[in-house]
Amino acid sequence: MAAVTAAPTAPQAAALPEHVRVAFGVKDAVPRPVVWAGQRAWHCDEVLLRPVADNAMAAWSAGVLENLDVEAVRLARPVRSSDGRWVVAGWAASRFLAGASEPRHDDVVSASLRLHAATATVQRPRLLDSRDDLLARSAAAAFGERRFALDDAAGGRLFGELAAHRRPMKSPPQVVHGELFGAVLFDGDGVPVVLDLVPFWRPAEWAAAVVVVDAIAWGGADEGLIDRWAHLDEWPQALLRAALYRLALHAQHPDASARSVAGLERVAGLVSARL
Repeated sequence: MAAVTAAPTAPQAAALPEHVRVAFGVKDAVPRPVVWAGQRAWHCDEVLLRPVADNAMAAWSAGVLENLDVEAVRLARPVRSSDGRWVVAGWAASRFLAGASEPRHDDVVSASLRLHAATATVQRPRLLDSRDDLLARSAAAAFGERRFALDDAAGGRLFGELAAHRRPMKSPPQVVHGELFGAVLFDGDGVPVVLDLVPFWRPAEWAAAVVVVDAIAWGGADEGLIDRWAHLDEWPQALLRAALYRLALHAQHPDASARSVAGLERVAGLVSARL
């Protein structure tokens, strides 16, 4: 069963506008439609063009990734338009990196930790101050910062049961990519490839725990994945908040169903047993 998530997506474009190709210097390239890490995009020579839902977030992500260095992780470096912009008419560009999705869940967790070691010094973006989308609301609910009604049948009941076990965390918040499951590809040499950042201001352990929750709930990972990363700081509480995040998101999502919550019910039982 595929994950029910709400990572920012843009309306699917019927065609790549010519003025966008001109702006990013690939006017003469033959656009080839591709799906890269779950996103509809266009491969134009050495450039990947994709529609973005949030111009400010896409520009911020590009600004961070432009000079970020991550050990043993390849980043799709952003490409500026001819006039220096990161986003043109709702489109962003990056260098095309070949990669494929593989069920290498431990490697994705490891990539998450390396990525977030590199983003630990990135300042909190101001765009998070006004962010109020489904992802942000669900994370706030998971950390006990917001309360709202959740559909019991779609995960609300489990959320309430797990939330009772929430305890304070001491791990410091930082910029993390909170939606890495399914967004990390692997190149021909098995090196993880990351396209962009979906920013949250949360502990790095939480972002790793979200990968674990997703992998077990929907990715076919074995439950031993939880214990293989138990050495991380405050792991039980990070896992708890990751499960609460997904449950809150699922309970609010328009595509949620009893079938899609089954994986989260399994994860909830595994997390509860480790609290």
